[in-house]
Amino acid sequence: MLKKLLSDTVIYGLTTVLMRLINYLLVPLHTKVFDPDAFGIVSIFYSFAVFFNVIYTYGMETTYFWFASKEGSDKEEVFSKILSSLIITSVVFSSILWLFSGQISTLLGFENSDIYVKFFALLYAIDTLLVVPFASLRIDGQAKRFAVLKIIEVVLTVGLNYFFLVTCVSIVETNSDSFITEFVSKIYDPSLGLGYAFLANLISKAIIMILFMDKFIKLKFSWSWKSMKPFYSYGFPLVFAGVAFAINEVSDRLLIPLLLPEGFYSFGDADYAVGVYAACYKLSIFVTFTVTAYKYSAEPFFFNQAGSKDSPKVFARIMYYFVIVLMVMVVAVSANLEVIAPILIRREEYLVGLPVVPILLMANLFLGMYYNLSVWFKVTDNTKYGALISAIGALFTISLNVLLVPYFGFYGSAIATFVCYLSMMILAYVLGQKYYPIPYNVKMISFYLIMGGCFLVLLSQLSINGFWESIFIHNAIFALFLLIVFFMERQFIVSTLQIVQKKILKK
Repeated sequence: MLKKLLSDTVIYGLTTVLMRLINYLLVPLHTKVFDPDAFGIVSIFYSFAVFFNVIYTYGMETTYFWFASKEGSDKEEVFSKILSSLIITSVVFSSILWLFSGQISTLLGFENSDIYVKFFALLYAIDTLLVVPFASLRIDGQAKRFAVLKIIEVVLTVGLNYFFLVTCVSIVETNSDSFITEFVSKIYDPSLGLGYAFLANLISKAIIMILFMDKFIKLKFSWSWKSMKPFYSYGFPLVFAGVAFAINEVSDRLLIPLLLPEGFYSFGDADYAVGVYAACYKLSIFVTFTVTAYKYSAEPFFFNQAGSKDSPKVFARIMYYFVIVLMVMVVAVSANLEVIAPILIRREEYLVGLPVVPILLMANLFLGMYYNLSVWFKVTDNTKYGALISAIGALFTISLNVLLVPYFGFYGSAIATFVCYLSMMILAYVLGQKYYPIPYNVKMISFYLIMGGCFLVLLSQLSINGFWESIFIHNAIFALFLLIVFFMERQFIVSTLQIVQKKILKK
């Protein structure tokens, strides 16, 4: 049983990370085929998607888990009731978006973008209707089917993006008389442009929905306020935490067009600035993925260890080495931005935003620390504090964007993200020490954070002519950072290597 639990945890964690990988796999493509203005529009629409996902699902995924996992519950009945409710609300919400697509596109300031709004109206609805079927796979322990469907979705989304934005464009531009050109000209409309990035996602979701047809066939459609009231009472409060999370996650990309003064940047308008900022934000991929993978693997471990008398010491030790590893990654990425950036970002005009990357890397490190610190309110069933901390973080995000963006542009958004996650981390620590004391090595953790911050400032302030000279000096600075870490942790590193050596020799 434990072996299956571990196996399922790994599968769910890896597939969730893989789904997030879509955003990064498409960055080289989108930054190559779209200029920053167009990429900014794509980023804005997907930022709205995070908010609408919270509204459309209104906590029903977690609600399904809670009620379907109760002893003696009828899983099929819970499935049908919740999915019926989501069908009704999705039809209503998406109909409103569809009917007012013209007004919404005008309100957003994007000309002739009503078709994009319609795409997303369908996308939100389909994505919402997939929530409960995917959740049912997890409840029923069908981890392999869950993983296969997620992988199919990734392959379809990435493949269709390349098909529409590269293959079709190339075939149409050749203007030959072949059968393939004639076929493509019937299914591809160059005027749709960046809309194909949205259409590719919509098609992949629709195919996944078809592959879930066995689940939808079993649906016994029913709805009444009386029967749904317990579900709504449980799920609706989760919406507030979800909205707070969405604000912290993506509101900066939505606020920049509203707050950036006209003519602030000489290189482009507000949409252009959003495109630059969103592309450079993706360069935090290494820290983001590490934090996401860690979150999925660590949470089950935390819950399993919570009852142990030694758990506080274990949690403190995990946090200590987590900070060291991530700080090394942050300094390594910052030292090699000149090498990494052109690989992921394929147009030079995006690189003007590179100076914000170290700030965003540190922000994501603080977010990872927050996930570590949040163990206390999860194992003590005080999740209300998680919602409170997220809400306070959201207030910092909005207020600092309003204050800083008009004067510092997207640098202000990066600083707001940094302060948001820093404040959430500090609040989680202070409250945690009150309700579930853990003996974190605050002195040494602070040392590594401050030292890493000093190295980041040094790397950002160095101006070296010559690509190879710059790479050499930056990595020499990174090597110095590594030497300091090795010196400080020499006993642990040597003892760990000795243990590994003994295990290898035994084999």
